[in-house]
Amino acid sequence: MSRGARPIAAEVHRAAYNRGQDSLMSSDSSVIRPLVDRTVPTEAATLDGFAAATSGPGVALRQLEPLTELIVQTRNTSYRIVVSHEADIVIQGGTFFPDPTRAHVEGSSVGGNLLKIGWIGVGLRMEIVADGRRIVTTAVRSIIRRDDTVPVRPH
Repeated sequence: MSRGARPIAAEVHRAAYNRGQDSLMSSDSSVIRPLVDRTVPTEAATLDGFAAATSGPGVALRQLEPLTELIVQTRNTSYRIVVSHEADIVIQGGTFFPDPTRAHVEGSSVGGNLLKIGWIGVGLRMEIVADGRRIVTTAVRSIIRRDDTVPVRPH
């Protein structure tokens, strides 16, 4: 070994020590370590949390008569929705629907994988399919039936 050269093992040990590791390990080795991020899912991400979130005020589209008109206000946009048949609608409002557009309301979610089918709920995001695209809105703030101009009450 030339003068001033150190063994490779010492360099690896120094690198491991500098990264806070307590074992001799090269960058080509595998190791199992305790989880550092112990993230607990939010309540809405659980089935119980989703059930609680979807039990608030809202409307089941399948229970509405055809041609029922709703004004749905989200955090960012006001939508005019006319029910065609069950969850099939004509929607207008916002960037995605500047003109009346045929669409289908898949349901409402808290923004995750769980969906309450055919439902528009206050505090939830509408998931709408139109022209082959899925649009997920910001949270619904209010739902008003245009014919009676009173907020929709829970069932």
